[in-house]
This record gives sequence, structure tokens and C-alpha cells, in this order.
Amino acid sequence: MEQPRSAPPLGTLLDDARDRDWYIDQFFRLLMFLCGISAVVFVLGIFIFVFKEGSGFIIQQMDWAEFFLSPKWRPTSAIRATYGTLAMVAGTAAVTLIAMAVALPLSFAAAIFIAEFARGRMREWLKVIIELLAAIPSVVWGFIGLMLINPLLIDTFDVPIGLNVLNAGLILGLMAAPIITSIAEDALKAVPDTYREAAEALGASKWQVVYKVVLPAAKNGLLSAALLGIGRAFGETMAVLMASGHALTIPSSPFDSIRALTATIAAELGETPVGSDHYQALFAIGIFLFTITFLINMSADFIVRGIKNQ
Repeated sequence: MEQPRSAPPLGTLLDDARDRDWYIDQFFRLLMFLCGISAVVFVLGIFIFVFKEGSGFIIQQMDWAEFFLSPKWRPTSAIRATYGTLAMVAGTAAVTLIAMAVALPLSFAAAIFIAEFARGRMREWLKVIIELLAAIPSVVWGFIGLMLINPLLIDTFDVPIGLNVLNAGLILGLMAAPIITSIAEDALKAVPDTYREAAEALGASKWQVVYKVVLPAAKNGLLSAALLGIGRAFGETMAVLMASGHALTIPSSPFDSIRALTATIAAELGETPVGSDHYQALFAIGIFLFTITFLINMSADFIVRGIKNQ
């Protein structure tokens, strides 16, 4: 008769279980490491691709004075092609300025109300609504600017066209407001409760606590939120393309149509021969945009690091 097999020793089973747990732990540790560096790898890959496509134009053919100081963008001219971005830079800056004038007061007011005054279910609902606003696609905002704000501006200000700096600025302000509100609210909530309790113990009202204690303590976080909002507005494409009028002019009033840097890339890249000077000039604009947004985000990151070190 076949003899029954004896069970393995308990020590062997424990060793096998420990080995299995170790391999599982190492697998997930490697997986988390890869996920953590993937964002850096993707950003680096994007920068390398953009720089590779535009570096030839920058090094060999670009006239730096014309590129930054000339308002004439005529990349397809048969006589003499010109690649001036001054009008586009001015238009982008004007739209961003109006967007921040709209977004910052609304965002900071909403963040203060959510962090300091709202309670319970109201706070949760407001945070959900803000997240939903952030999830609206930019093309939908562009339709709002084209179909709603455009005729509204024409009727209100008696202008010939409502696709202008003001329209694009209002749209970008509404688009940037949710991210500014979320970051500003986190900065306000990061202020220790002991600050509030000490101010209230001295007899300060709720608004005095917010104005004289919480806001000064959170000023670096609020500035970081504003910088990230500027980066969000500066890099927006589709909504600006649909709401700005896409006219190559240096704006002299909020009712002038403009062309943004991002909108130029979106409108012209698909119809440009690959490898041409026009194609490479568009990627040079992309490098310029990448550099500006990178500097803005790095500034915000340094400010946040300053908060943590205080």
C-alpha cells in the first residue's frame, strides 16, 4: 500500500510564505516607482520631441529680433516669409490679464467661504460643484464664448463683433477659477487652528480672524494658486481659438480681436508641410510656451516649498 506523505515542516511553510510576500512587496514597490517617474519621463519626452522639431529653426534660421519684436506673422509669403510673434504674445498676455482679473477675486472669495464659513453638507456640495466646473472640456467653454458671450457683448457694448479679448478673458477666467479655488482652499485649511483659536480668544470676529490672521498666514499658498491659474490660462488653446476672433493684431482695447500663441499652433500645424520652416517655427513657439509655463510652475513649486519650510 502507498504510504501517506508527511506534511512539510511548519518552518518551511513559513519560509515559503515570507518569500512569496517579499516578491509581492518588491513587485508593487517597482510598480509604484515606475508610476512615480512616469510623469517625469513623459514630460521629458515631450520636451525632447518639441525641441528636436524646432531646434533647427531656432539655431539656423530664426531672427531673434524679428521673432520677439515684430508683429508680422507671414510664414507662407512667397516674397519674404516673416515669423514675428509680438502680436500673439501681446494678445496672449492681454487675455491672461483679463482672465486673472476675473478668476482671482471669484476664486479667493469662494475658497474663503468654503474653508472658513461653509459647514457640513453645504461645503461638500460646493466642493463637488467646483470639481464639476474643472471637468468641463475646453471646447464646451469655447462654444459658450461663441454662442452666448459673443452676442451678449455685441448687444451690451454695441461692438461689431463679440469675439475679442474680453470674451476670451471671461472664458479663461471661468476655466481657471476651479483650480485656483481648490489650491487656495487647501492653503487656507493648512493654517493651524491654533491661530484661529488664539485670535478668537483675543476677541476678534470671524471676519477679523480671516482677514488679519488666516490670509496673511496662507499668502504663499494663495500666490502659488494664482501662479498655477496663470499657467492654466496661458496654455489654453481651444477656448481661446473659438472666443478670441483669431485676428493678428496688437490689442489696444478689450474689444479687439486677437490671436494667441497656442491658438496659432492649433490652427496652422495640421496644414503645414512637415519639416518646412513654417512647421519648425510653430514648434519654436511651442518651445517658448513650454519655457514660460515651466517657469511659472517652478515658481509655484518654490513658493509651496517655502510654505513647508516655515
